[in-house]
Amino acid sequence: MALLDILEYPDPRLRLAAAPVTEFDADLDRLVDDLLETMYAGKAIGLCAQQASDLRQVIVMDLSPDASAPQVYINPQIVSGSRPGMVEESCLSVPGVVASVARKTRIAVRARGRDGREFERDLEGMDAVCLQHEMDHLDGVLFVDRLSWMRRQLLRWSQSRAPA
Repeated sequence: MALLDILEYPDPRLRLAAAPVTEFDADLDRLVDDLLETMYAGKAIGLCAQQASDLRQVIVMDLSPDASAPQVYINPQIVSGSRPGMVEESCLSVPGVVASVARKTRIAVRARGRDGREFERDLEGMDAVCLQHEMDHLDGVLFVDRLSWMRRQLLRWSQSRAPA
């Protein structure tokens, strides 16, 4: 396993769309393991391949308190969603920024596991929010894109004034 370099905003590669995974092989297994190791090292709850310069639709998550429940979502699709709410988010690719974003807090998702088998799962709360956040990355969308125009301007202003 290896720690991967995380792309940081404004790197233009974060704006590229990821492609569906078609090969479920040792290379994919290695990517999943490396993403998990990188996510845990960054003390994050989710990470996608896009953030590590790999344009495959691969997401890893673990919201357990002791890093004991890794989840893998390959080629995920949201089937349904409900319970909109405002949730606080941050991102390894946008360091130092925390903001409230509107998300559905209950979703049904269809995806494949690392073995290629399709599954469906109902997610609630932060599990649902985290997956939506990571799925946005697969489309080249950052959580700050979901903020109001005024909030984005304030973030830009505060970042430009931050000491080097």
